[in-house]
Amino acid sequence: MKHTIIALAAVIAVATTPAAAQDPDLRLNEAGYLEVPGVNWLVFSNWYDGLFADSKISGVELIQQGVRTATNGDVRLSSTPGQWDPIGTLVSRAVDSQTGTITAVLEYSDYGFRYQIVAAPQGDAVKLSVILDQPLPEALEGKAGLNLEFLPSAYVRHSYMADGAPGMFPLHPAGDMVTGPVRNAASGRDFGPGAEPLPFAAAQTFVLAPENAARRVTVSSATGQIELFDGRNQAQNGWFVIRTAIPADRTGTVVEWTLAANSVPGWTRPAVIGHSQIGYTPKQRKVAVIEADPNAPAAVDARLIRIGPDGTETEAQTGPTSAWGRYLRYDYRTFDFSSVQDAGLYVIEAGGARTAPFRITADALSGNWKPTNDVFLPVQMDHMFVNEAYRVWHGDPHRDDARQAPLNHEHIDLYRQGPTTDTRFAPGEHIPGLAVGGWLDAGDFDQRTQTQYAVVRSLVSIWEQHRPGRDQTLINQSRRRVEMHVPDGEPDILQQVEHGTLQLVAQFDAVGHAIHGIVEPDVAQYTHLGDAASKTDGLIYDATLEPGQQVNGHSGDPDDRWAFTSKSSALNYGSISALAAANRVLQGFRDPLAEKSLAIAERIWADEQGRTPDTFRHGNTTGGPLEIEAFTAAVELLRATRKEIYSDRVASLWAELDSPSPGALRTALAALEFMPADFRTELEVAARRWQAESDTHTRANPYGVPIGTGGWAGSGQVIDYGLTAFALSRAFPEIVDGQALLRAVDFIHGNHPGSDVSLVSGVGTVSKEVAYGSNRADFSFIAGGVVPGVLIIKPDFPENKEDWPFLWGENEYVVNLGPSYIEMMLAAETMTTARASN
Repeated sequence: MKHTIIALAAVIAVATTPAAAQDPDLRLNEAGYLEVPGVNWLVFSNWYDGLFADSKISGVELIQQGVRTATNGDVRLSSTPGQWDPIGTLVSRAVDSQTGTITAVLEYSDYGFRYQIVAAPQGDAVKLSVILDQPLPEALEGKAGLNLEFLPSAYVRHSYMADGAPGMFPLHPAGDMVTGPVRNAASGRDFGPGAEPLPFAAAQTFVLAPENAARRVTVSSATGQIELFDGRNQAQNGWFVIRTAIPADRTGTVVEWTLAANSVPGWTRPAVIGHSQIGYTPKQRKVAVIEADPNAPAAVDARLIRIGPDGTETEAQTGPTSAWGRYLRYDYRTFDFSSVQDAGLYVIEAGGARTAPFRITADALSGNWKPTNDVFLPVQMDHMFVNEAYRVWHGDPHRDDARQAPLNHEHIDLYRQGPTTDTRFAPGEHIPGLAVGGWLDAGDFDQRTQTQYAVVRSLVSIWEQHRPGRDQTLINQSRRRVEMHVPDGEPDILQQVEHGTLQLVAQFDAVGHAIHGIVEPDVAQYTHLGDAASKTDGLIYDATLEPGQQVNGHSGDPDDRWAFTSKSSALNYGSISALAAANRVLQGFRDPLAEKSLAIAERIWADEQGRTPDTFRHGNTTGGPLEIEAFTAAVELLRATRKEIYSDRVASLWAELDSPSPGALRTALAALEFMPADFRTELEVAARRWQAESDTHTRANPYGVPIGTGGWAGSGQVIDYGLTAFALSRAFPEIVDGQALLRAVDFIHGNHPGSDVSLVSGVGTVSKEVAYGSNRADFSFIAGGVVPGVLIIKPDFPENKEDWPFLWGENEYVVNLGPSYIEMMLAAETMTTARASN
């Protein structure tokens, strides 16, 4: 069946006919951006999502020969703005379809400063103007300027010309800095004076990468000098920035640039053959998705080639591909090679592309979760010294946890403290007992409680469903020590459950309720890269000591992390859900902890059910929807105790859920054996509704899974989709066949838009080798970590950068995706093994 689907907007039309070659002028396409063949100028097609400020996907952006190389073309208040620097608010965006002119109106409301950014096509170039109705406010004189940021990985090892004078882009930042009175929050420093980079070149006209036709960009100014800065002098995630300062006492057009990005004649983007980098089982449905430039010859045929032991190549299947249609900006075709079941090593060729080798074997889906279990989860363990052979991943961090957060304080990373502490501790006071257990949340080093309890529940689900007895990690809680690749006689999964449970229990012991989390006190710590143990001194802060003074386990340096403690019933329910679940698997393994976990869970449940809920909410750190968290707690307590009071609440709370999330649906399925027959009838309705929604996903894109379009890419959503399909197929096999699970597995391992790279580092032939972990400054990876994946740069550009780790929405590991991935892969093993035996 041929589909014609265009997500968000019409697909880009890159003409390659002789007539188009004679007319290279930029034009406005149906998607609302300017283009010539091989070059796209996006003008405020994307806007900052508000969660984490500057995520490098907004303003004026350039996609050149298939790579997004420039972004954040906008008026900014510093030469190399960082993540927490002020950003103007987008007031409006207007497109003149006749002239192709795009006008954005923005403002810095704190300064009463409103301006226009106007992008107008001018031949094969863009005239970009900043227009003011009122002069620049005095407070912004010398600060405001028009910036455009260029991706370092696209320009290092290249040259530039500044008014004809040649220069080289530095591989590593080594530019001049100048001290100042204010330290930039984005600098990652909490010591010394402020320091700002000086330009390393200035000119009226810059030509970037003149020697590389695919990256050549010319920028000319009609109104003032352009300066070239290296933002990496300020922070490792900085970009090269061109900038023209806005003059004082001027109105009208105060800055005017001409931007010309070179279009390579006849260029078309190489085809991508989406497939699973881990391979396939013999009886599994095997469909590769071929993503192609609409102007390239269609990949109407494909070849599956078997590789012999001596390197000989034998055609295993050759035949036509099936046209799927248009999605995003590309044409898609599919190649079904399900009939090939002989075990062996294979590659696919289509559209001039050739894949890396992959396997067809009975165990292709088996064991892929082991790097996540053996490497990623141990590396993320907080409050432990973690060693891998010759390498120390980190020392024992945060032994000084934690200080009570200040009142009425909105913090970084979506944390906020309300008007009271809701504890017995004064703001700034040390809260004892929190320096134990838990995991570092992501590429940064906070402990977000909502993530902690999700990880514990996922680990419990893994154990209860699959019982993986794998033991490859020595975990010694009393010594606070982890040795990777060293068995210790205990299942790793159960030891990880213990580790997370210790932190959740510690919160209730310390303050009587679940807290939002424990997070760095300032941006300097938050941006810390490398060993987590080196970001604090590990000593409890004592305000009576001088900075740098250390006495009897106390220090005069206020570097201890902060605990955010405003009461939230949603967090309480979420935490006791994990404690009740942990109780079941820790029995016979860590009995005292198991008993204490259940006692806390039942006590907090009774307390919450007997009073008006605490509804403090902020960002994504105060729990999920209250009704879902309460339902989950009721289910986990029911499974742990079999008590009727919980089954009654499961029934009543389920009835209140209008549109249960996939996670809530899986939770409900786990309660089936403890509920009356009519509950199964209700879940059957939900199963049919889910299957109907799933059918829409199979039609919406050629990959057959939900692909999100928000500012954080959707690997987690896809894994969630696969796990739900598996759970439903076990409960209602007559309704859900579970194939969505295997589509999710294929997607995560390379059958997705934009590239064919596995989104799990170290898993699959070609996988993520540059990611946003604690070692991101080294352009490296943590084996077994799962990245968010393919981000849709609106309106139609799928992106996951392999040469730049610092885009968190594409590349940041988050700890809860680790066990979710393990669970998905064990489910896939279970399903394919059962079907092979049948």
